[in-house]
Amino acid sequence: MVFNWFERQADESQTPEPTPTPAPTPEPMAGGTDAPVSEAPEPTPAPAASEEEDEALVWAREAYARLKAQQQAASPVAEAAPEPTPAPSPEPAPSLTPLPTPGPAPLPTPSPAPAPGLSLLEQAAAQRQQRQQDLDDRAREAPPASTSAPTPAPALDSEEPQLGDFDQDFTWSAEVLAAQGRRVDQVSLEEIDWLGRLRRGLEKTRQGFVTSLLENLGDDPLTPEVLDDLETLLLRADAGVQATDQVLDALRQRMNEEVVDPVEGIRFLKEQLRGLLDTPIEASGVPLLAPERDRLNIWLMVGVNGVGKTTTLGKLANLAVRSGYSALIAAADTFRAAAVQQVEVWGERSDVPVVSNPSSNADPAAVVFDAIGAARSRKSDLLLVDTAGRLQTKHNLMEELQKVRKIIDRLAPEAKVESLLVLDASQGQNGLRQAMAFAEAAGLTGVVITKLDGTARGGVALAVSSEAGLPIRFIGAGEGIRDLRPFNSFEFVEALLAGR
Repeated sequence: MVFNWFERQADESQTPEPTPTPAPTPEPMAGGTDAPVSEAPEPTPAPAASEEEDEALVWAREAYARLKAQQQAASPVAEAAPEPTPAPSPEPAPSLTPLPTPGPAPLPTPSPAPAPGLSLLEQAAAQRQQRQQDLDDRAREAPPASTSAPTPAPALDSEEPQLGDFDQDFTWSAEVLAAQGRRVDQVSLEEIDWLGRLRRGLEKTRQGFVTSLLENLGDDPLTPEVLDDLETLLLRADAGVQATDQVLDALRQRMNEEVVDPVEGIRFLKEQLRGLLDTPIEASGVPLLAPERDRLNIWLMVGVNGVGKTTTLGKLANLAVRSGYSALIAAADTFRAAAVQQVEVWGERSDVPVVSNPSSNADPAAVVFDAIGAARSRKSDLLLVDTAGRLQTKHNLMEELQKVRKIIDRLAPEAKVESLLVLDASQGQNGLRQAMAFAEAAGLTGVVITKLDGTARGGVALAVSSEAGLPIRFIGAGEGIRDLRPFNSFEFVEALLAGR
């Protein structure tokens, strides 16, 4: 039932769900009679296409049929829940019907009789006040039954991913999962939904990068002039000088060995970009950052003001809860106005407790001290620490960050500590300089890149990996609570170069 995003797989409780998968896959060939069979005939027109596209399309259709069958199997449960809700709805309906009848009556009357217009206006005003009072009285009685039900539902259910149409968005997401070796029964709606969000989030970077790239490539083999244009495109996307030189040197060496056509050039370009992004991740020895079970994990969120540290922390808390971990938040950003209240709102949305100090300008180290004790007493898996925004040039603030780190090392020496720098992708090379400065002072272990959907500088991820040498752990491609997920270089590059 729980999809562990940190491990990119479903928990054991979800293993019985794949049982309906063998049913829809053989049925399209036999022509059964169950409901999933209506989706099964879709793979049949596939054999008329070319071989590679045919296999990918059949794979995507089988995955869609399986997800559709799961959604139909879960729909009766969803339909049974709203049955008690129509009970309170008819009650206000009859009470509201007599109200509009006296309303229109006094409105037309003042027009035919202009002489006694003043008295009619007074009567209309009195009737409006009486109707408003009746509505207020009924509103005081109705909300306890109606407001209690919808308030928790939209916060959770409205964010649940839904299976859309069998369109290009779905087929592209399915092809990306299939290219990573996934089987049809291993496809989850969570991953399909995220890949669609990632593809849409990188739209601005892709429009400026891929469109110009296709215009330069054409159908002819790669030439030195094309590589010069590619260099300009990479630098414009803020990929950085070092990453750009590394990619172009590899392409030039390949061109010296053989003639490279556009298709092979794109494939080779993807390999080089993935290699740049994976190098610091492989050097860290941790391919996918996840809280360790039966051990306290402390993740510090650092960065300058305005990059989205608190929002990122709230999304990470939600991601941890959805993945089956117990989390706790430490509101150690005690200097920014309303920072603690913002953290508490995120905690309420994800049902994660927050440790804070209500006094103004409280010591952040003291908040972390209390949070470590609370995390131990609650046996929490993950403690997320929201720190104050600071410029990398302010040495006193950087020293205060080091003080927080010393408190953690002294009170919880057994804890697994991660120091994650939150970078705003729209800041480009300025964000890279922040990463370099924070890496020296805060002992960074990873980077979270946010706001990829609002900029054409998505190539800054390449600069962070190649020049700062920091592994990218999470990326954010939207403002929703589900728009932050663990970083995957293959998916990132495919979304960046979607369409080729």
